[in-house]
Amino acid sequence: MKLLVTGGAGFIGSNFILYWLKKYPEDSIINLDKLTYAGNLENLKSVGQNRNYKFIKGDICNPVLVNSLMNSEKIEIVVHFAAESHVDRSIADPAPFIKTNIEGTYVLLEAALKNKLKRFHHISTDEVFGSLPLSSKEKFNEHTQYKPRSPYSASKAASDHLVRAYATTYNLPITISNCSNNFGPYQFPEKLIPLAITNLIEGKKAPIYGDGLYVRDWLYVEDHCEAIDFILKKGRLGETYFIGGQSNDISNLEVIKKILVIMNKTEDSIEFVEDRKGHDRRYAIDWSKIHNELGWQPKHSFEEELKNTVEWYIKNQDWWRRIKYA
Repeated sequence: MKLLVTGGAGFIGSNFILYWLKKYPEDSIINLDKLTYAGNLENLKSVGQNRNYKFIKGDICNPVLVNSLMNSEKIEIVVHFAAESHVDRSIADPAPFIKTNIEGTYVLLEAALKNKLKRFHHISTDEVFGSLPLSSKEKFNEHTQYKPRSPYSASKAASDHLVRAYATTYNLPITISNCSNNFGPYQFPEKLIPLAITNLIEGKKAPIYGDGLYVRDWLYVEDHCEAIDFILKKGRLGETYFIGGQSNDISNLEVIKKILVIMNKTEDSIEFVEDRKGHDRRYAIDWSKIHNELGWQPKHSFEEELKNTVEWYIKNQDWWRRIKYA
């Protein structure tokens, strides 16, 4: 099987490529990545010489490149990770998010249709559903109404709708997955967990927005990769599957406190900073559909993999120091 992975030099995309080539060594992967600030080919050094792996530097918004690549490489499946994904950056400048996340997805869909792909799998986020109240036990599921509240989540919501429209209108064989917050190795150090870890290694404080009581569902990146595998192998065409973790309503403040314990730091290493505009209070994912239909469930505990993630950033300081202040 031949896969085109978009955004494969990013955090989740690179972990997916490493996972897939290890599990399916006879498959071939083409990695198409523009190498923006969050793309890093060092993530993929271990497969750089693999005969079944090829990297192409390019923009998913380039229809000539995308179409010729799918045609010449005889691509069968697209796994579409490529996206601008940092909410703060979307608030400061929405334009790249509109272009990459909406226009880029459109270009890929057109090429997938023209080249008669067997599957177009679109990676999305729980943020398209807006915010849940802290006081509720409600969780997002596949029937939850879309209510994006940031330029980032609005652009991802638009791309989700485009993918479904191509399935309905043109019978493009698609699947979609909406995941919760990922963490693990190779995550760019602007997100909560790697920013806190790297700051603490540097002797700085770990910043937390507002009161720190914002709740997220945390998904270890390898569990996410395995869930995509299940969807590609067994998922029903046209369906959406939610992928969540095992953290069960844990606040950002609790996450940072756990990191402090792991790193033998005291709570005076926390710095409360001005809150983000339109900050979503709580996310929670109901992943019962993918469990009941496809047999997937997360394997990794949040506490154990948080320790392993801290250890990875301690051992790989050359990796993150080169990019954190570039």
